[in-house]
Amino acid sequence: MVFAATAKGFHCTGFEINSILTGYARVKSNWKGIPSSTASFVNQDFWKTDLSKYNNVTVFLAPGVMEVLGRKLEKELPDEARVIACRFPFPDWTPTATEGEGLDQTWAYDMNVIRKLSTQAAMK
Repeated sequence: MVFAATAKGFHCTGFEINSILTGYARVKSNWKGIPSSTASFVNQDFWKTDLSKYNNVTVFLAPGVMEVLGRKLEKELPDEARVIACRFPFPDWTPTATEGEGLDQTWAYDMNVIRKLSTQAAMK
């Protein structure tokens, strides 16, 4: 996903807990000529990382962790952030947009909308 996003002009950071996969991604990035200022790969646990400096987050995680991840993202991401979920949606969030279908479906969520809907739900 990092390589696809950098091809579209995004500056990306990929988090991977497996050091072998992190090393592979760095070698592949270097081989493709992608500068580390455009794509970086961090051998770090995503769950222990403060994500507050990121405005775009793309996730491809198992359905069983999406609810917990949603709480983490609501707590840490700025209002202008957008979250893209691949294959598995956030169970308690309303998407701003969706594309594809079946195994190729993705959902886009804007944090300002998610927070507004959460506030409205809490007031009921």
